[in-house]
Amino acid sequence: MPKVSRESATKSEEVGPVRDRFEVLDGYSANFTAFLEDIDATPLLKGLPGDKCQCPHWGYVFKGSMTVRVGDVDEVYNAGEAFYTPPGHTPLTHQAGTEVLMFSPEELLGETGRAVRRNAQEQSLHVSTSY
Repeated sequence: MPKVSRESATKSEEVGPVRDRFEVLDGYSANFTAFLEDIDATPLLKGLPGDKCQCPHWGYVFKGSMTVRVGDVDEVYNAGEAFYTPPGHTPLTHQAGTEVLMFSPEELLGETGRAVRRNAQEQSLHVSTSY
């Protein structure tokens, strides 16, 4: 049975102030993500359908908080809470110091990741990957 921890994850990515350690487990990406600064991720989704994330995520907030728009409702996920965001959501703000674990279908997350990396480079944000 596959498993991963933040320490054992072999893949990493940095996009601006976002640090991600992850592993793919049977078609799902398990991402340990830390936000080092306050960030509005909305501009990073430009070019996706509706300029929104089309990948569902299941997760848990270890520290901090994040706000995600689902439809016309803003959902705030705080430390100690599990969450689900459906396709078509917009990550609005992530507070500096926030740490989350998210599980996402690898294929859909890859599509989102390509758009995020492209937009980050256009905004002159640092992008680094190690797969």
